[in-house]
Amino acid sequence: MKPPDLLPRKSPRRVLLRAAPKVAGAALMVPAVAAVSAVAVDLVKRRGRKHRRAPRPGTFHAQVEESQLSIYTDGASLYQDMIEAIDGAQDSVFMEAYIWKNDEVGQRFVDAFNAAADRGVAVYITYDGFANLVVPGSFYRQLTDNIEVYRLPAIIRKAWKGPLRYTAVNHSKVLVVDNKTSFVGGYNIGSLFAREWRDTHLREIGPTAGGLRQTIARKWNEDRPLEEQIPWAPPSSWDPTVQVAANLPMDLVYPIRNMYLKAIERAQHHVLISTPYFIPDQQILGALQRAAERGVDVQVMLPKNSNHVLGDWVSRGFYGQLLDSGISILLYTSSMMHSKTATIDGEWSTIGTANIDRLSLSFNYESNVEIIHQGFAAEMEKVFRSDAAHCEVVDPRQWRDRNPLARATEFALIPFRPLL
Repeated sequence: MKPPDLLPRKSPRRVLLRAAPKVAGAALMVPAVAAVSAVAVDLVKRRGRKHRRAPRPGTFHAQVEESQLSIYTDGASLYQDMIEAIDGAQDSVFMEAYIWKNDEVGQRFVDAFNAAADRGVAVYITYDGFANLVVPGSFYRQLTDNIEVYRLPAIIRKAWKGPLRYTAVNHSKVLVVDNKTSFVGGYNIGSLFAREWRDTHLREIGPTAGGLRQTIARKWNEDRPLEEQIPWAPPSSWDPTVQVAANLPMDLVYPIRNMYLKAIERAQHHVLISTPYFIPDQQILGALQRAAERGVDVQVMLPKNSNHVLGDWVSRGFYGQLLDSGISILLYTSSMMHSKTATIDGEWSTIGTANIDRLSLSFNYESNVEIIHQGFAAEMEKVFRSDAAHCEVVDPRQWRDRNPLARATEFALIPFRPLL
């Protein structure tokens, strides 16, 4: 036997290399356990919650140059006007849907599309495969053969050609009829969304319809032969007051994030934002903080309890930074709040499909409309004030004194921020 001092010794570097996988595995387990625990606790709490009808502030209208604009806060009214537009179509109907439920509301749209196609209207429909995995294929097979349908694949995609370009989901919710009337906003298609979700949608009668049509056409025409493509339509105005900002991952184009950044940086008096999921990147967060620190009244409205438990917990991890900068957090308590809107200084507004989170601003297909007009901003502020009456304002002192376990969960979930 060798003397003790002559036994081979393990180098510190070798010890660290061998321990690294175990340390990394333990580090990954912490957020995973926190996520599972948060979801499990919330699911137990939700069993006792009653389903409530969402408040309906009403429908608001404004004339902005050539555009007739209507703000919908009621799903039943919105769906009725969308169906009427489809029923009155003479030339073309284009629709993009994220979630399209196989219920009585979803069936009304199937019937309207079939009737339009039967009378010779060109109908193009795009819907997201991943978001509708639970909907049986037989529901969509009701659409007649003379309707052009594109289901964005849920799994089989060209990810090998470019993950950023080919793995995004189609989160847009757009309807364009005869290149004259368009609808865009947060409402998915389904009776649940009409009854129990507080959402916001925009109808525009005028030149903006052409811009939204082009966003649908750009996705549709990708990799299709010329004879199967949607033809290009010229814009009716070069620099309209009402403009479309659409994220197109296939082209690596994401203008909605920059639209928000520019608007927030220009804010002088107030910023009013409604979003169901608030998981900003550092640039969006910094812009909001700087605005508040220079005296701008920044208010961010979120659902107190959204339909995504993990998103709620990750969002709460930003509350401290917001409150420390003087930003007000309004928690909507009456129902699930799904609006994606903002209005600034009584001048600038946007309604669309994009959330203030990483997926919407940097990954998914999204469509927003940007309006710079005092009259329209005034209507947007009416909607915000009506919703604010159903909110709890987060008290900074109480937030700082919250349960230590909640603090630990929020900290453990930080690694999920880039994924949501």
